[in-house]
Amino acid sequence: MADATQDLIAPLLTSEGWELLASLGPYREAEAFQQNAALRKAGHSPALVSAVLTQSRLRTKAEGKFGEFARQMIFTPAGLEQSTRLPVAARHAERFLRAGIKHVADLGCGLGADSMALASLDIRVTAVEQDETTAACATMNLIPFPNATVVHADATTLSLEGIDGVWLDPARRSTSTSGTRRIWDPEDFSPPMSFVESLAKSGRSVGVKMGPGIPHGSVPAGCEAQWVSMGGDVTEVALWFNAVRRPGVRRAALLLGAQGAAEITSEEDFDGGPVAPVGPVEGYLYEPDGAVIRAGLVADVALELDGHLVDEHIAYICAAGLRDTPFARAYRVLEVMPYNVKALKSWVKDNGIGVLDIKKRGTSVTPEELRKQLLPGAKSSGKNAAKKTATLVLTRIGEDRVAISVEPVQLP
Repeated sequence: MADATQDLIAPLLTSEGWELLASLGPYREAEAFQQNAALRKAGHSPALVSAVLTQSRLRTKAEGKFGEFARQMIFTPAGLEQSTRLPVAARHAERFLRAGIKHVADLGCGLGADSMALASLDIRVTAVEQDETTAACATMNLIPFPNATVVHADATTLSLEGIDGVWLDPARRSTSTSGTRRIWDPEDFSPPMSFVESLAKSGRSVGVKMGPGIPHGSVPAGCEAQWVSMGGDVTEVALWFNAVRRPGVRRAALLLGAQGAAEITSEEDFDGGPVAPVGPVEGYLYEPDGAVIRAGLVADVALELDGHLVDEHIAYICAAGLRDTPFARAYRVLEVMPYNVKALKSWVKDNGIGVLDIKKRGTSVTPEELRKQLLPGAKSSGKNAAKKTATLVLTRIGEDRVAISVEPVQLP
């Protein structure tokens, strides 16, 4: 697998390869076959043609993470999947800048997204990557930044003398001939959590990117944990130690979107904080952003909304009145029904519903399977375009399973 990736990168690291890649326009799947044939007819080798077309496709895909910068970067499929989105990397870099850090070691730099963000703020960067092909990509991506140096080495062996800040993005997948497998235990990451904590104990400013699903019990004491959501997609939790940790913040949910940034924080540890009341389904139902849920801040949002939980173990909030909040999606409650497939079939038919959005929390129901039961033959009938759209929220209240009919609320 590593050799296959190298075969797709090595041809690009030549004058011919780089110039050919630069000559291509935006990648279009419908034109790929003809483009492949035309490039081969022009005398380019099959290996080079395959490499430049693959890279063109990856660059187009990467625009969602890197914007216009993607057009000048080199990617590997795995590296792109795991790389930090540039707006999020910029937030990381700002932490080090505000703390007055002059030199950051980016340990496990991958394709160099965080190193790019750091270097753009005139911070000196030593970017370290153990995989040779990925290190070559990072070198190309960091060419515009003379204050960034790429080192092909094991991150745990780098001398940190003269370096006052460290950023890490540990590998959380293992690779074998059968593919990749997600690793769940932070001590099995590369480098492991114990290595991160040892760096923090040295007094350096340390930030580390972790998967958003990390259990609260695995978050070390003495750090700030900030879950980040971008466009509703929870991308990471970053742990911050020492000077890059904000005073009075133990956990936070940062939401980035078209409307800007919004953040809710708590100084309480994960087993502390306020307790929200529990009450009936009424008025408006709020679905908290995933970062809010991961950070354990649902009760905080409920109290901000003057609302209550519908069940103490489930992250749905209800409130009698409507309030604008960046931390949850609002729905108007229309009807509360017991969860019964036969009754729901009748409800769908009686209301002329042809398009059904199903949300669920606290129940094992599979939305896709239930949709097939409630809308039999919906795809083949071709008659649903004129029918109503509805949204059902499936959840549990105590021991009872309920289906709540709601409609999204569009706030200014």
